[in-house]
Amino acid sequence: MNATCQWPIILQAVAAMLVLAMTGCGANEPTPQQNPPAAKTSPPPEKSSDKPRRVREPAVAGLFYPKDPVALSSLLDTLLEAAPAKRVSGVKALICPHAGYLYSGPTAAAAYKLLAGREFKTVIVLAPSHYAAFQGVSVSVADVFRTPLGDVPVARRVADELTKRKPFVPEPRCAVHRPPWSAQSSRPLPAPGEDTPDTWEHSDEVQVPFLQKVLKRFEMLTLVLGDVDPEAVARGLAAVLDDHTLIVASSDLSHYHPYDVAKELDGRCVKAICSLDIRQMEKQEACGKSPILTVMNLAKLKGWTAQLLDYRNSGDTSGDKAGGVVGYAAVALCAPEKAGYTREEKKFLMALAKKTVREMVTKGELAKVDEKGLSPKLTQTKACFVTLTKQGRLRGCIGHILPMDPLCQAIIENAASAATRDTRFSPVQADELDKLEFEISILTEPQPLPFGSPEELLQKLRPHQDGVVLQIGPRRSTFLPQVWAQLPDKVEFLNNLALKAGCAASDWRNPGTTVSTYQVESFKESEL
Repeated sequence: MNATCQWPIILQAVAAMLVLAMTGCGANEPTPQQNPPAAKTSPPPEKSSDKPRRVREPAVAGLFYPKDPVALSSLLDTLLEAAPAKRVSGVKALICPHAGYLYSGPTAAAAYKLLAGREFKTVIVLAPSHYAAFQGVSVSVADVFRTPLGDVPVARRVADELTKRKPFVPEPRCAVHRPPWSAQSSRPLPAPGEDTPDTWEHSDEVQVPFLQKVLKRFEMLTLVLGDVDPEAVARGLAAVLDDHTLIVASSDLSHYHPYDVAKELDGRCVKAICSLDIRQMEKQEACGKSPILTVMNLAKLKGWTAQLLDYRNSGDTSGDKAGGVVGYAAVALCAPEKAGYTREEKKFLMALAKKTVREMVTKGELAKVDEKGLSPKLTQTKACFVTLTKQGRLRGCIGHILPMDPLCQAIIENAASAATRDTRFSPVQADELDKLEFEISILTEPQPLPFGSPEELLQKLRPHQDGVVLQIGPRRSTFLPQVWAQLPDKVEFLNNLALKAGCAASDWRNPGTTVSTYQVESFKESEL
């Protein structure tokens, strides 16, 4: 969060105290029961040593949500049951509000209901800093995160990996403004000077009970964003993400505007998010702008799309539209559906490619395949590449950019060409056959990428997601998305692609240059 988004929130909270704070960056304080029943807790992580566990105690239990575990569990059940059921696949990240459950709970439930039945091993919560002023991203140093529903193990391996990279740092000691409700907090007051960015942060904490309700066993990590570049945060996170990790960006939208004004402001904000328009989002009002911009940058890197799940404001949920209201939105960011080749289909294609290369090298003949009885996906007209490597070095790579033949026939043709007709290399010899590693890439049809300047082209490219076809006059070349691993810098990527086309490195900047992009489903022999 930048400085302009940080201290005004604190001053609003001080000025408005708890009355206004409950709807936005404050608390809803139900009356706690006396002698509450014991909570049903998640099993604690196994201890690897006798070192005491570091516990992140709940700061806003009894303020933003019920402190009594039975009342909290019942409220969550009610919110989730009432939330609309959405059919959304490939969920990778959520944007969720963080006010008191009375106000933003229905919108948050619309997001968390998507997670029922899904498996995520790790959840990373991105929280804006409401009470601390610092540079970078504060990474939790706790071992467990505690709520009235029990303890959630902190993903220490991910935390340790992130803190090796900038701008991530272990929870720093910094200037922390204790919120006006700290005396009523459910956690003990730390000694003077011991507060960290996460000591009082509510925007991550309110997400955790929802997660405990909808997921089974998982680890989590809370990251509090200070004054930091969201794009740098996204790049750091991209290095530790896998298919079993969920990102949650915590944010409310506009704060304390008249009802109609708030709806107009929030509408522009939601439109910017769902269109992944980073420049427009930078102009919008949201207390968690940095977390939102981080997941938007991640979406650009990963090729995700955004879908609005729910929008309302505190006037809708409380019924009081007379005063200023706070906006809430739930958004899902999702990976596109893959071609979905089964393991058996991939193994068939890989065996066909290997057989083709062996027969071409030893007999000078193409392999043959009977298309009868094959699955429709294997006979569909598709473009593909076959890549050969030897001891980690490229040994041949040939393919088609546009779909021309049935996939199984395209595999045969391109495997034979990669082994014997790639002009960059001598033909593969028989004594090399057992040393080759095969990779198959199946392409989507290239789509034109419109751009008005070299700078706009650089902005639109998506490293690790897009394969790129570069056309400079009559010359054309392509790099598969896998090449981004060797050439992660966009300018260097395009320079090398221009050289591959037989042009000068900077010729991609010339007027008249065109670019198309495509995506691939790729798999290696060693992965099957």
